[in-house]
Amino acid sequence: MSKRQKTAEDEQGAIDLTPMLDVVFIMLIFFIVTATFIKVPGEDVVKPEATQSELKATSILVAINANDEIWIDKEEVDERQVKITLERLRSQNPKGWIVIQPDKKASIEKIALIAEAARELDIQKVSVATEKS
Repeated sequence: MSKRQKTAEDEQGAIDLTPMLDVVFIMLIFFIVTATFIKVPGEDVVKPEATQSELKATSILVAINANDEIWIDKEEVDERQVKITLERLRSQNPKGWIVIQPDKKASIEKIALIAEAARELDIQKVSVATEKS
């Protein structure tokens, strides 16, 4: 008879963790759904400084590293293929625009090459990403 009383007392003193686990899983789902995913062009660059800087959500990121290599959509692109690659990405997202992310040591000719390809494709919005000084 004493065994029955102990189990009843144990059940009253036990903590039910089910509601806490439900809350933890709901919070996990919330953070996964609301997390923002940052697009990266595929190459890390050190951006030049500027007095005014603004970067909005974009659809096509183009990076130019210190060796003047052009990276689009996480792949290195030959300068002769820039226009074709931009045209392909533009067809996937017609409302998209271009952000050029040059390294501090990148040549202005590569930036001009990308801007010219965008102009030929009638892409109106082209920006150059910089660091705020």
